[in-house]
Amino acid sequence: MTTKTFPALPSGTAGDLATATRQIAAWAAGLPSLPPDDGSRYSIRRLTVAWNLESWGQSRHTAIAHRRDLSTYLEWCVRERLDPLDARPADLSQFKVWRELGSTRAAKPSTVARALASVSSWYTHLVVNTNGQVARNPVAGVKRPKVNLRTSTAVGLTLYEVDLLLAQADAEVADRRKRWRATPTPRRHARYLAALRHRALLRLTADLGLRISEVLDRHISDLSYNAGHRTLKFVEKGGNERERALPPHTLEGLDDYLAARAEAAGCTVDALEGLLFVTIGADGEAGRLVEPNVIVWLRNLAKAAGIPSASRLSPHSLRHAFATGARDSGIPLEDVQDAMGHADPRTTRRYDRDRHSLDRDPAHVLGALRASRRAAPQAKKGGGPV
Repeated sequence: MTTKTFPALPSGTAGDLATATRQIAAWAAGLPSLPPDDGSRYSIRRLTVAWNLESWGQSRHTAIAHRRDLSTYLEWCVRERLDPLDARPADLSQFKVWRELGSTRAAKPSTVARALASVSSWYTHLVVNTNGQVARNPVAGVKRPKVNLRTSTAVGLTLYEVDLLLAQADAEVADRRKRWRATPTPRRHARYLAALRHRALLRLTADLGLRISEVLDRHISDLSYNAGHRTLKFVEKGGNERERALPPHTLEGLDDYLAARAEAAGCTVDALEGLLFVTIGADGEAGRLVEPNVIVWLRNLAKAAGIPSASRLSPHSLRHAFATGARDSGIPLEDVQDAMGHADPRTTRRYDRDRHSLDRDPAHVLGALRASRRAAPQAKKGGGPV
């Protein structure tokens, strides 16, 4: 099975929209099995571009997943000598089995379900826009694999391990600051600035439980003030606009990073523009920090901190740790749900790794209350103090 790697799509401005449109159009032009673009507004390839661009407007990650899944499906159609515009439910059932068994290794049920959802979304878009050329969605007749919604496959972190990560990030900042001051070369200064950036990003992700896409898409202009709090505005999954208060621990990391970045740029912090977290090239130009690079850095940091699961961690592990820590601290489920932006409390429950802890069993509280009720009549029988 071929694994496609797609460039991260930008978001946030009209220029980003133009860039995303060009990238998606180039991808659609190279898709196999589809008829050539006849130049009409409603050709299959142009409708495919519109379909993926609509997904991009809601979530860059969803758009990339759709692109990957549709590419895999159309490549399978080539091997099967199947015209995807004539596909039937029986064909999509075979595609499902092929994904479940795989040519090299079996795909997880959640992966297969997502692939079917992506292909189904594409077919639905064609059905309503091709004026009969595609008359039905063949995925509609396919039984989806069961996905366990009560558990998550993301590697978990204990709160102690999160503290180790934060301490290691502090240590890296101190070490690189010391090296730069001892020998102030441009390379050492760049490494010091990167350490400040990583520490600020780690604190923001761990303290607020944000998705990594929500963090990397932020602009400096998203930092604001509201009701006496310094805040961060962001767009969560689904396109909803949110605003969260920034705790002092997060602000310290952000302020240190932005101050050093402004100093390097020769301006004040208020004059900084662009993305909140950036890479600085050899030419001094700022570029987008992308998730794969963050994953590599996080795993290296975890390895240095002595965390056993370092090689399998992802930024999503920090989001899980946020939910678990919040619930373990007694924060009501609905407050954690609101903070994480979940529409369904069951989703929040999946993130709480300690929800099955025996120490949190309601039987403990009920048992204590029952014991106090039994003790009350005995106290009355005994009368008042002697």
